[in-house]
Amino acid sequence: MCKKQATPFLLLAKARTLSLKDVFTMGEDKAYALFCELRWPQTGGRPVCPKCEHDEAYTITTRRKFKCKACHRQFSVTSDTIFASRKLSFTDILGAIAIVVNSAKGVSALQLARDLDVQHKTAWVLSHKLRESMSAESWGVILDGTVEVDGAYFGGHVRPENVKTSRKDRRLVENQTGKRRAVVVARERGGRTLTSVHRHESDGIETVSQQVKTGTEIHADEASHWDVLEARYPTKRINHSEAYSLNGTCTNQAESYFSRLRKMVAGQHHHVSARYLHAYAAHAAWLEDNRRKDNGTLARKVVALGLAHPVSRQWKGYWQRTQN
Repeated sequence: MCKKQATPFLLLAKARTLSLKDVFTMGEDKAYALFCELRWPQTGGRPVCPKCEHDEAYTITTRRKFKCKACHRQFSVTSDTIFASRKLSFTDILGAIAIVVNSAKGVSALQLARDLDVQHKTAWVLSHKLRESMSAESWGVILDGTVEVDGAYFGGHVRPENVKTSRKDRRLVENQTGKRRAVVVARERGGRTLTSVHRHESDGIETVSQQVKTGTEIHADEASHWDVLEARYPTKRINHSEAYSLNGTCTNQAESYFSRLRKMVAGQHHHVSARYLHAYAAHAAWLEDNRRKDNGTLARKVVALGLAHPVSRQWKGYWQRTQN
């Protein structure tokens, strides 16, 4: 008798606790109240001055602002956060977050701009602000237990010449663009996924050593540059030309992460600059780590991360600065 296969979590009704209809019918007042609740959870949404941390303030209802009774500073629910100097309504920001967390392989800025009816520049910067907030959740995390490490290359594609006689050997350095980068991942089984971007995969060894606790069991492939890790960690190796998994030794979860990232880059964004590859890599890692949570929880989590994150020095006023 065939055993009935369990339904994947993402296909269950309990994975869908927030829809765009819910967001855009709740109204601006409820969206604003949600931001206040997630910004100041200790006081139940009552404002706390970000400068002196005094918890009593006057309410300026006409501008959705507050004035601290102690230092007299005026502030809003998004002051000193990654959403500071916002132009979008709270409903639009919450709608953008819902779209981002609902997209298992990410969402392009062009599609987000069309869904929200905003400029592409607005959607692009907002997406990167959300990615920065997501990546901040893993700052200072040290992996333990069993950790899989691997690397994969992205970008730097060189289109071959039309005529065969004019084609060059694209394996040679002089015929490459110099934009190719390696994403190195360290993924704890049942835990977090940490990423870094380097020019070569072997350059990620030092970063992995900083992210993984000494003595942790590491699983890696047969690439020779991982040999260095054996001095600090009990290491198990798998030769992918012979098997993908052998007696529990594998890098399948690291490969699962790269599968998501490749589909994100190729299927949604089509092109990712080496300058911002780290942001997309961290976004894919966050999606992997939170893939078993319902979308309502994820949306609230992203809002809370954004409100806990300081003003972004990279993305605030991005289009007002000269870009190289």
